[in-house]
Amino acid sequence: MLAACAGGAVPERPAGALAPTSAGFPRGPLTLLAPANPGGGWDQTARQIQQVWTESGILGVPVEVVNRGGAGGTIGLADLVTRQRGDPHTVMVFGQVMLGSIRTNRSPVSIDDAVPLARLLDEYEVVAVPAGSPHQTLADLLEDFRAEPERVSWAGGSAGGIDHMLAGLLALAGGVDPTRVNYVAHSGGGEAAVAVMGGHVTAGISGFGEWKAHAEGGRLRVLAVSSAERIPGSDVPTIRESGLDVVIANWRGVLAPPGIDDESRAWLIEALARMRASDAWRDILRRNDWEDSFLAGADFERFLEEETAAADEILRSIGLAGSAG
Repeated sequence: MLAACAGGAVPERPAGALAPTSAGFPRGPLTLLAPANPGGGWDQTARQIQQVWTESGILGVPVEVVNRGGAGGTIGLADLVTRQRGDPHTVMVFGQVMLGSIRTNRSPVSIDDAVPLARLLDEYEVVAVPAGSPHQTLADLLEDFRAEPERVSWAGGSAGGIDHMLAGLLALAGGVDPTRVNYVAHSGGGEAAVAVMGGHVTAGISGFGEWKAHAEGGRLRVLAVSSAERIPGSDVPTIRESGLDVVIANWRGVLAPPGIDDESRAWLIEALARMRASDAWRDILRRNDWEDSFLAGADFERFLEEETAAADEILRSIGLAGSAG
């Protein structure tokens, strides 16, 4: 049972909720950090996790989402590593984007300073243009990009993140010097979408699910998706169909602060595993065109090592590698 609250009463735990650990965790509400401003993929993922955890009663305690945007997620990461050290009541959504941001922002903290819990999902990237753009296909956009690279501006998330990486990979595959990419970084997919829809940039890059509603509403035009094959139910062509051999996926997961005990870590992983097994989460994956890619424990730690090395290689290849913090 939960420890007694200030008034002496012990709150009732919902039926089916995870039993507390032997040390009594959780003793109160959980906080889920979204290391970006509202409207982007991390914020969206955090709020979907909150929704399932809350409606299912898995946790037995309330959960709130707190945004800590800036520097490609590294401000939120620093908050998790320093201010929340040793407290398992705060966890944070993170993903592939952060690996590049740590390098390009020369972050003093890294993923190695936190405790990985689980990878949850994969999302593919899209290249989109304003609704009134003359570019009807990715081939049209690439033609102008090859002719005058600097005149084609690309909106996306933080510098060095997966959106920036994809812009660089398109340049490499298209025969353009990646150092000539005119990339306009934003704090998240929501702000980048505003730039694209307002016609302030030539094109934009973000997650398929993040911009799906904008495309369906006719506010921007999606030209291509970074998956190997077309996404089921979508008529958006792949980048490969435009003649460039570029495939890249974004993944998202959850981190805990350093210094937490093994039992609390296992409890949090089980809470995520139960969420993943729920009908509500499967419906969220389907509606957002996200792919289930759940991975936890030592396997997730090995995956992070491999992904970090791969991100460093891409950053070097497109001239974006910074020194590790």
